[in-house]
Amino acid sequence: MSQDKTNQNLFEDFAPISTEKWEEKIKTDLKGADYHRRLFWNSPEGIQVKPFYRSEDLESISHLDSKPDQFPYVRGSKKHNNDWLVRQDIFVDDVEKANKKALDILMKGVNSLCFIFSDKYLAKVSDIEKLMENIQADSVEVNFKIGPGAHKVISVYEELVKKYNRAPEKIEGSVDFDPFYNLTFKGLFCQSEDYAFKHAAQLIQAAEFLPKFKTLSVNGLNLRNAGANVVQELAFSLSMGAEYITRLTDEGLSVDDIAPRIKYHLGVGPNYFMEIAKLRAARILWANVVNAYGPENTDKTKMHIHSSNISLNKTVYDAHVNMLRTTTESFSALLGGTDSFTVLPYNANFEWPTEFSERIARNQQLLLKEESFIDKVVDPGAGSYYIESLTNELVEKAWELFLKVDELGGYSDAIKAGFVQDEVEKSAAERKDFAAKRKEIYLGTNQYPNFTEAFDHVINPDSLKPFDQTSKNATVRTLKQFRVTQDFEMLRFTTDMYAKDNKRPLAFMLTIGNLNMRKARAQFACNFFAVAGFEVQDNNGFTTIEEGLAAAKAANADIVVLCSSDDEYATLGMDFAKATKDTTIGVVAGYPKNLIEEFKANGLSKLIHVKSNLLEELKAYQKELGIIE
Repeated sequence: MSQDKTNQNLFEDFAPISTEKWEEKIKTDLKGADYHRRLFWNSPEGIQVKPFYRSEDLESISHLDSKPDQFPYVRGSKKHNNDWLVRQDIFVDDVEKANKKALDILMKGVNSLCFIFSDKYLAKVSDIEKLMENIQADSVEVNFKIGPGAHKVISVYEELVKKYNRAPEKIEGSVDFDPFYNLTFKGLFCQSEDYAFKHAAQLIQAAEFLPKFKTLSVNGLNLRNAGANVVQELAFSLSMGAEYITRLTDEGLSVDDIAPRIKYHLGVGPNYFMEIAKLRAARILWANVVNAYGPENTDKTKMHIHSSNISLNKTVYDAHVNMLRTTTESFSALLGGTDSFTVLPYNANFEWPTEFSERIARNQQLLLKEESFIDKVVDPGAGSYYIESLTNELVEKAWELFLKVDELGGYSDAIKAGFVQDEVEKSAAERKDFAAKRKEIYLGTNQYPNFTEAFDHVINPDSLKPFDQTSKNATVRTLKQFRVTQDFEMLRFTTDMYAKDNKRPLAFMLTIGNLNMRKARAQFACNFFAVAGFEVQDNNGFTTIEEGLAAAKAANADIVVLCSSDDEYATLGMDFAKATKDTTIGVVAGYPKNLIEEFKANGLSKLIHVKSNLLEELKAYQKELGIIE
């Protein structure tokens, strides 16, 4: 290159390519296939995701000129870095042990603690004092999920500040007072609706000496674990926050007193880019809601976000895959700019977390901070055509749903009317249906199971059914938290328990004919039946149906699956149908639709294919084999 061209803009040598030209090229490569059906997809939130985004997609977006630590805080509330607090939860059943554990993990990279008390544990002031022993409250964030004991925590802090001469303006932490949780999941307010908000006001006033201490919680995580999609989580969480302000200003507080005391706890799921965009959208939405109440300055409109992994998509079988899920989810939350984060231990859904599982969980985000330097760059997603477009669409859709709740009178009234439940339950049913039909894949559970894995002991039965906290005095319909894979896990666990005293059912692959098709269909069928915990036996191939059936009989097979090509099913299928009629459970892998009626006429009605309802069909096989009634 000559000297006079050294500083020439490289892109001047290339003509710009229009969107239309790109689409023409894509349609050519698709060879006539429907462009929109093949490459566009609709997210559970109703957002149509395009195969590519360009600068023109940003033309109508208003927040692009926002800077970090600047209203509406889409780019975060920190100006020079993306640092966050590494939080670990500690379940308190023995205060001395809990304190010892806290001191230990503070030496291992944690700088935020959360002490979680069960609803049945009535904590005393002395318990809280013991928990805080040797913990320097002005250098470590300490949070408490303590139910009705929130006021006790604040009283202890007031005494400890004086006793140890701590700087109250440096103390960060929270108590998790959340009347909406009771209403949503237990079906009634604690004591009464009037009491709930009067008590919320009292907590704010009691904590006045701790300016950075949060006293009110908005918990979107639990909504996600009940099946809510991202838009619903945003809109309903926003509604709770707005209702706090509305109800507590009626108690004589100002928006400046209330908004800085609210901590949002949001869930993080598997849709990587959507979750990055969600946190950015959440900050925009909250900043604008608070600003509408006329705060003294825009600092009061900052949203404080704690995030953690949802349990909705975590599994009991092949549980180590949960580590991969939590890693990608954590990555998206941290890129999205959460203020603190808790990684869910991989085994937390079915047993008490172990020292190993907690260490892995803790180190996941420490690796992202110390070795990947995610904390160094403010809002890494800024300017991305895709992420900025998703952020804007989430803002618009969440705001639309928020306004519907507002028209009903706010979150509490929307719950009483059943609106929130209807919306979330519809989303939850869709998640379950998608899993049953394998439109959504849960590795190790509804697809690609570990054939050799089996439980030989009874696990916590509560881990395999929805978490129902409905009070006997409930006045509204409640939501139930669950995991999408629970029905599949119960299916497989039932087989495991049956196999302790009985022969484990065997699905035998009768592979014959076209090599590629029989191998592909045998692999599909093996995965299909292994999901229910059945033993599976693949084979190299047989020359005749009779030979294959003889081998199946010798193997003591309970199910025989014919694996071949559609063309060959015209003859092989009929032979198979006649040979298995009234003698064994015969199944065809595939869906040769022009042969279905003829198969049925010959007594063969069982077919497995990609459009099968996996869950319902496997239950039917279990019933036929006598595993379930």
